[in-house]
Amino acid sequence: MMLRFRCCRFFIVSPFDTPLIHSFKAKPHWASSLIRAQMGSYSTTSSCPKLVFRQLFEKESSTYTYLLADALHPQKPALLIDPVDKTADRDLALIKELGLTLIYAINTHVHADHVTGSGLIKTKLPGVKSIISKASNAKADLFVESGDKIHFGDIFLEVRATPGHTLGCVTYVTGNGPNQPHPRVAFTGDALLIRGCGRTDFQGGSSDKLYDSVHSQIFTLPKDTLVYPAHDYKGFTVSTVGEEMQYNPRLSKDKETFKNIMQNLSLSYPKMMDVAVPANMVCGLQETKSEAC
Repeated sequence: MMLRFRCCRFFIVSPFDTPLIHSFKAKPHWASSLIRAQMGSYSTTSSCPKLVFRQLFEKESSTYTYLLADALHPQKPALLIDPVDKTADRDLALIKELGLTLIYAINTHVHADHVTGSGLIKTKLPGVKSIISKASNAKADLFVESGDKIHFGDIFLEVRATPGHTLGCVTYVTGNGPNQPHPRVAFTGDALLIRGCGRTDFQGGSSDKLYDSVHSQIFTLPKDTLVYPAHDYKGFTVSTVGEEMQYNPRLSKDKETFKNIMQNLSLSYPKMMDVAVPANMVCGLQETKSEAC
């Protein structure tokens, strides 16, 4: 399926020339400046002046939000992955300070532990478009499926379907080409956590599907691919595909062992689920009545 959207429809400033989302075929490679920001602290890994990267933390739900932008493009187009409503103002202030143009607020899935900031951000910056997977059945301006590309300037993310935590989970992976970052980066949502994974006992979850998703869509990436999850509860900020293949206490096992582990987690009911899921089905704005939010 080919999705083509002209930039003039989405940008507040001058239009860009390239399609922003379309089916992916090519496989690129890049050097990246990955800069981590957690509540104002920054550290640098790797090297690439092209990519602006910030890792932001919301402490109540232990959620990571990721800010990415093309620093060399005239408009410095940017996107947020998994924004949280409680930290939307902080994120927008950072975007303004860095002189970026936010074009997308995208989610890896319908979260059950916090309310997405996508809808709130759209009320503050009407030119921003929300994105979520078509399989999530949630409202958004744009829907993506496995194989699609999300462009921001000359950088893009590949969409990989990774259901199992929920039916609509996707992983966003930086491209594999001459103008793209190296090592590659995978934003895995709750499908793959650092030394763990998301639970599979609600929202259409399936341990069988999650195991297959991670092994076919994430563990097939180069081993030096950086893994940035949607949450961490132990203070970890980043891992790699190679590390998780070797050390993940659940997903490094065979499928039957993994399924047995997941069936015996005895986890409590998520305290935010009854609020978060209905809100996140409509971009975090429960009063939204339009087809897109």
